[in-house]
Amino acid sequence: MINQKITIINKLGLHARAAAKLVGVTGRYGCSIEIGTEGKMVDAKSIMSVMLLAASKGTILDLKVSGDGAQQAVDDILHLVNNFFDEGE
Repeated sequence: MINQKITIINKLGLHARAAAKLVGVTGRYGCSIEIGTEGKMVDAKSIMSVMLLAASKGTILDLKVSGDGAQQAVDDILHLVNNFFDEGE
């Protein structure tokens, strides 16, 4: 299992479009991917669950990934988040 902390850095946070992009990335992998905060981890492949996190700019989230392709999934998620969900800032 890979545990990673990620910080939401884009101006609008994890809003609908960003959540959809995240779910698009996580949906490509067969491994288990959870995201959230301590006590509130959700399935990162479920857009409703991800949106309910209501993660604003500066929110630090825990990412837990296990199974085949876990490292590549983490790398792709980190790239998306660190690239402001491809939205510019």
